[in-house]
Amino acid sequence: MKKIYYLKTCDTCKRIIKELNGLEGFIFQDIKSEAITVEQVEEMQALSGSYEALFSKRAKLYQERNLKNETLEETDYKAFLLEHYTFLKRPVIITDNQIFIGNSKKVVAAAKAIL
Repeated sequence: MKKIYYLKTCDTCKRIIKELNGLEGFIFQDIKSEAITVEQVEEMQALSGSYEALFSKRAKLYQERNLKNETLEETDYKAFLLEHYTFLKRPVIITDNQIFIGNSKKVVAAAKAIL
């Protein structure tokens, strides 16, 4: 499966998608208009190794809810990911059995090398 979870209003997501050439055959899912499902989150977790790896600690809700002072478990991360799209670190690019999470230069470079 080739899929990209992104936010179509996010300039960073748009820039990264534009940078990545050869995205033919990819399914694009705007996580704001089409919420991620339990199955999708579980698939991402299986590829990444943890729900925490998918979780954005830069999300506005993370700050507003003061979650940095909480002790979060994997089940908490999963629940937050399913609760609101903003908690997903984006973009998430899945190709075959590989996952690329977030927008760091290192992640984008690794995705480019594979694609």
